[in-house]
Amino acid sequence: MNFGFWNKLTRPIFCLAPMANVTDAVFRAIIAKYSCTKCNDEHAQSMHSQFITWTEFTSVEALCSDGRQFAQIDLTKIDDHSPTVAQIFGSKPEQFKRVAKEIAEAKVFDGIDINMGCPEKSIEKSGAGAALMKNPKLAKEIILATKKGAGPLPVSVKTRLGYNKNELESWTSAILEAKPSAIIMHLRTRKEMSKVPADWSQIEVMRKLIDQLPESERPILIGNGDVENVEQGRALCKKYGADGVMLGRAVFGNPWLFRNAEKPSPAEGGGHKSYKSYTTYTPTVQERLEALLEHTKLYIDTFGPDRKTRKTESSELKERDWLKNFDYMKKHYKAYCNGFTDAKELRIKLMEAESYSEIEKSVKSFTKNRKSGI
Repeated sequence: MNFGFWNKLTRPIFCLAPMANVTDAVFRAIIAKYSCTKCNDEHAQSMHSQFITWTEFTSVEALCSDGRQFAQIDLTKIDDHSPTVAQIFGSKPEQFKRVAKEIAEAKVFDGIDINMGCPEKSIEKSGAGAALMKNPKLAKEIILATKKGAGPLPVSVKTRLGYNKNELESWTSAILEAKPSAIIMHLRTRKEMSKVPADWSQIEVMRKLIDQLPESERPILIGNGDVENVEQGRALCKKYGADGVMLGRAVFGNPWLFRNAEKPSPAEGGGHKSYKSYTTYTPTVQERLEALLEHTKLYIDTFGPDRKTRKTESSELKERDWLKNFDYMKKHYKAYCNGFTDAKELRIKLMEAESYSEIEKSVKSFTKNRKSGI
């Protein structure tokens, strides 16, 4: 069984969840930089940190179409700080095989993940995402086809406990037959969405199923749901037996999220290296605003109308020639500008700005007034 980069990581493993129009190449690069403990050290920036990032999920059907260049935007990568997994979705095994082969040949990503848990109706209508939980036979065919195309890249599956009810044992058993390198389990059903707390006790059930397999065929087990920080994730892994955790919403406005997940302690029971406990890093308001400006500038330079010349200051935020709409970047402002005096006023100015120059001016003026006590 091909585990690829997965077996090179210390336990517990920390993962950034794939989120449409959020975990684009730019935000992943910002997270990779600021989650590195020595983020100002060139050597530290060049090394692979102990967390994994996921791309936005991308349609295999779109990647096989004449308009594939638009879908490929979501499979962009501009940093080399951490292992990155390309997540794809669809319902046709032959398309998965073709796309997996192209991803492997490009030598950009470290692994491929198949989305089998997205509850969006438009995705399910095509038989993809969460709909695959109702068709275990097709799900298995998709995993096998992807593995065949992926060559040296490990193939994982991100899914849920079941569709309308908890069908963990039968559903997991079906997935295990295809021998994926890792299973990322969102610990809710499709019906539950995010309306109820994640049921982490189900990790223990999965662990028992997995441990019945020969050691060489046991996939990496990652839990997902309601994890707010690295310390909590570490505790959940220890309590329930997961190899790692996936965090999503906790990263909004907090590219420092994985900063404490980087330094391993000597190996403890089980033969794996584990982590010491560190106090959660809390950035200052100044640091958050500096990250906001860097994030914005990199977004414009990467996806904006002047991306070829990188004339960031002159880019009009309402122009049409964007690879990704600037409104997606604005979503981050609410998270960056939150929890401090006059944050709302600053956020309103940023949302109304029509150029990077206006954004930079507003942030610098705000920072200056804070220092002056105005």
